[in-house]
Amino acid sequence: MSAAAFFDTNILLYTISREPAERAKKAVALELVARSDAGLSVQVLQEFYVQATRPTRPDRILHTDAVDLIEAWTRFEVQPMTLDVLMTALAIKQRRNLSYWDSSIVAAALALGCRELYTEDMQHGLVIDGLRLVNPFS
Repeated sequence: MSAAAFFDTNILLYTISREPAERAKKAVALELVARSDAGLSVQVLQEFYVQATRPTRPDRILHTDAVDLIEAWTRFEVQPMTLDVLMTALAIKQRRNLSYWDSSIVAAALALGCRELYTEDMQHGLVIDGLRLVNPFS
């Protein structure tokens, strides 16, 4: 299995949204996660769980539902946090002035050999070490 695309946490969160204003984004996110050539990281899955089950989230989901989704998404290649990913993230942070957490997402996508990173949070069209950042909602 080879991951061509990588999903940031916000893509996964839009798949569970029940907010009327986010219907179009949810449709795009559901289409993206239907792909078979994608990857994500343990960090993305952790962030998804924390945000999806957060008590203050208006459309929060139950622990068991979040776990079921996380288990389903393990059909994608999942990049663990490793020392190499950490060091790459720190180098990207230094070079690109991204937050550590965004740098870690980029580093994980690079570790999987992805060509595209789908994210709403970073600069659309930016290329980092051959990885193109894509805002699928723009």
